[in-house]
Amino acid sequence: MKRQTEQDLKGKVAIVTGASRGIGKRTALMLAERGAKVVIAARTVEPGALPGSIGETTAQIEALGGEALAVAVDMANENDLKRLVEATIDRFGGVDILINNAAVTSLDSWSSPLLDIPREDWLYQFAVNVHAPFTLMQLVVPSMQAPGGGRILNVTAGNAEVYRLPEEQPFREKIGEFRLAAPAYFSSKRALDRFSNVVAAELSRSNIAVIGVMPGLTASEITVKNVQSAGLDDSSLVPMEIPARMLTYFAACENPLEYTGRLFWAERELKEMGIE
Repeated sequence: MKRQTEQDLKGKVAIVTGASRGIGKRTALMLAERGAKVVIAARTVEPGALPGSIGETTAQIEALGGEALAVAVDMANENDLKRLVEATIDRFGGVDILINNAAVTSLDSWSSPLLDIPREDWLYQFAVNVHAPFTLMQLVVPSMQAPGGGRILNVTAGNAEVYRLPEEQPFREKIGEFRLAAPAYFSSKRALDRFSNVVAAELSRSNIAVIGVMPGLTASEITVKNVQSAGLDDSSLVPMEIPARMLTYFAACENPLEYTGRLFWAERELKEMGIE
């Protein structure tokens, strides 16, 4: 791939889910620094066991001189998703960029063995990780079609087909006592990958790009906490700024349709394209 020119995002409207902390928050701040109006969507209204809230992210954007709107959303609730898009259009007039970043990363059964995963937990992860992006895409596409196009960026996981190998890498179940296996999480993310790939051609006719980004094992607040709790060194985790920068690149690049329907590994692509 050749690096494209990045455009100013002044006046563009972006919805970023899961933006109270982590990759979502870093991406929201980067988009705001480039002039985008950003809608911060997440469940966290008040900080809890982990730092961050939708209000804090919004306040930081406003402190930079940007415009932001905080919307409390349960990603598994269809009415909340409709309210999110309605609030965005009411406030800013439309949607140009949708970043589906929110995912279930904390659940009692998240990394449990197969026989210990309740069916309701399995369904909940699919509701948040797949069905919410599906619903949001349906809701925002008409708004993107009206002005002539848009961008949908889906944050995927380490099971994405981005390794450029003839066969998929063997799955590493755990590192020491830190269990990496999360059946519902990885299965739902693979479903999101395939869904994005399938609908990309259809949406490209409306000049809407659908791009998947695999962040790697990132130093988000929850991952750092879990790794440290397992007594492991967290220095090899990917800084959150790397996937956030790659998402910002795809939000601002001159011709996103060159990338549509494809999956990209943030750390590798950032290096190969020389993106600072």
